[in-house]
Amino acid sequence: MTENDWSISYGSRCCRVDTLDETLRFTDQVALVTGGAMGFGRPFAEAFSREGASVVLADIDADRVARTAQEMRDAGCRATGVTCDVTDEDAVARAVDVAVDEFGGVDILVNNAGLHLTTYNQPFSVLPSKDVRALFDVNVLGTVNCSVACLGPMRRRGGGSIVNISSMASYATRSPYGVSKLAVRGLTVAFAHESAPAGIRSNAISPGLIATETAMADLRKLVRSIVEDQQLIKRLGAVGDIVAIMLFLCSDEASFITGETLKVTRGLPLHI
Repeated sequence: MTENDWSISYGSRCCRVDTLDETLRFTDQVALVTGGAMGFGRPFAEAFSREGASVVLADIDADRVARTAQEMRDAGCRATGVTCDVTDEDAVARAVDVAVDEFGGVDILVNNAGLHLTTYNQPFSVLPSKDVRALFDVNVLGTVNCSVACLGPMRRRGGGSIVNISSMASYATRSPYGVSKLAVRGLTVAFAHESAPAGIRSNAISPGLIATETAMADLRKLVRSIVEDQQLIKRLGAVGDIVAIMLFLCSDEASFITGETLKVTRGLPLHI
């Protein structure tokens, strides 16, 4: 494999939905995507739009989320951007209010915002406690804040779907990052129980090594060894691999699935 094999592919960026089409999976639905300005967030938002949804992108980077939302609108998406720190309950409430006021409610929540990769993938005895606290505030309490804030609007819409982004690191749990993503899997089960009476499903995705700009910037030196020495499927994961699973979990095709975490890791790791 060459350096070019590690390119980043997002697929089509066309969002345009000129007319409502009942064959689209999310016609008349509203999706709130945290961390929506970059990484998985933008492809998630664009995919929802292609399937008929209105989208609220929530991100702590005010300039980037505004720019991303405008670019999506220019491409024909029904999208808006809102500045949101997921650790701030008031900020999360304002983001949900935007979804309700502009589009009528919330049907789908993707808890994508998170701190990750090598900065937080160190032993607890090495990572400063302030960084451990920040990691758990964003990855764990941020997931709680957004999920709780969306339960009421989803209940009023007759149900909904929550998808949390965990990580393959949650199966090794050797670092604060891995433990935080293990907690996300636990929250997935907890919210599946709590929200089931309201018709709200809660599931998670544990991605493996995927070619997002942040992952490639941080892990490029490790990519070859992970793909060639550890994975069963010898290619770098594409963002589209995760987008496809996310769309499935949010759709009626997954109406009998809740409380589950789907690994999209090309066979790393496998457990019985």
